Amino acid sequence: MKIIIISDSHGNIANIKLILGFAKKMKADGIIHCGDWDNLKVVEEVLQSRIPLYAVLGNADIDESMADSLQRIGKNFDRKFLEFEISGRKIGVVHSIINHKSSILNLDVLFCGHRHFKSEKFVGGVKVVSPGALHSVKPSFAVYDTDINGVEFFDL
Repeated sequence: MKIIIISDSHGNIANIKLILGFAKKMKADGIIHCGDWDNLKVVEEVLQSRIPLYAVLGNADIDESMADSLQRIGKNFDRKFLEFEISGRKIGVVHSIINHKSSILNLDVLFCGHRHFKSEKFVGGVKVVSPGALHSVKPSFAVYDTDINGVEFFDL
């Protein structure tokens, strides 16, 4: 399975639309958003794509209507730390890894945002990936392949 990984969109609808077009063209199996949506319009845009969404909130997500809308996706949403399994891979999603390092030890991969730059490293044997920020001087995102537990980064 191939999953689009995005974070820190900060209300940038134009880049969200580019990513959704890419996701539909590649027939992505899902989208993970690591928080800092910034506003309800971005949330609604992603939900309207009908691509399965896995999401958390970030420190810029103070509007309760965003959480209310994301609650509709049920088990695929958590305010702070989401953990789920796809294709045998244990996946975690968090906005900021700070204060969550002990929670990730049983995961295959953790996706996080907040820092606004792309990175891939190992923490305690767990792959930790930041896709970068969609609202940035150098916007970026990633595609995660569950078959190989691999990530490819893309710049917009």
